[in-house]
Amino acid sequence: MIPFSEMASNGLAAVRAVSPMVHHLTNHVVMNFTANITLCMGAAPVMAPCIEESPEMVSFAEALLLNIGTLDPPLVKSMLAAGKRANELGIPIILDPVGAGATRLRTEAAGRLSEELDIAVIRGNAGEVLALAGAGGKVRGVDSMDTVEHRIDTIRRYAAESERVIAVTGAMDIVTDGSRIVGIRNGHPLMGRVTGTGCGATTAVACLAAAVDDPFEAAAGALICYAIAGELAADKAGGPGTFVPHFLDALSILDRAVINSRTKAEDLS
Repeated sequence: MIPFSEMASNGLAAVRAVSPMVHHLTNHVVMNFTANITLCMGAAPVMAPCIEESPEMVSFAEALLLNIGTLDPPLVKSMLAAGKRANELGIPIILDPVGAGATRLRTEAAGRLSEELDIAVIRGNAGEVLALAGAGGKVRGVDSMDTVEHRIDTIRRYAAESERVIAVTGAMDIVTDGSRIVGIRNGHPLMGRVTGTGCGATTAVACLAAAVDDPFEAAAGALICYAIAGELAADKAGGPGTFVPHFLDALSILDRAVINSRTKAEDLS
């Protein structure tokens, strides 16, 4: 296994070399923010939620992101239609099960997407992922009431059984495919005080998944890049209000030297 810093720097370089398109079926709260994150990573965003065009639009993309943050039944149908087309074309799907475990609609929608589609990476907080795994995840609204540190074996088992990469973000990020597992300790508390940073992490994963063949390397590399950018932004920000522009700037100029010098990741296999 290559060093985790190289997963991040190589993955980011791959995105910037080819500028892949990422099709987002995402929530209204974060749409502008995640589009900007996509651009700053070096990829091209498109948001086409309507079922009349989502399956057609995904055929032009290199990755499909499904985010259930502002959920309604027509959007689920569009996600399924786009997802099935993506599966036919071999386009990786990244699922963000926002708020799974909080309400019946969200939990059932996340479960249906997970069951009916071939998902490459599931990225969520501990509560969401544990709820989707049927392991009793605790969620309040869209915020996790669980932590991952004492549930690593459960997350690893879920990844192995589902044959997917599972990426759980929090104070420590965990990425596993059931065999390989990495713990990432980059990031800053200010990231949790801005709406959409969790969804933005999923966007970062989708960007690398669009350009990197190995979903584990894509997810681990993306979360390292994303968290380091958060650290750099926090060094300059006066608070949550000034964090976002500094964060986008940091993502846009992130380079190999900075990634290699700041990566805090360990093999937990």
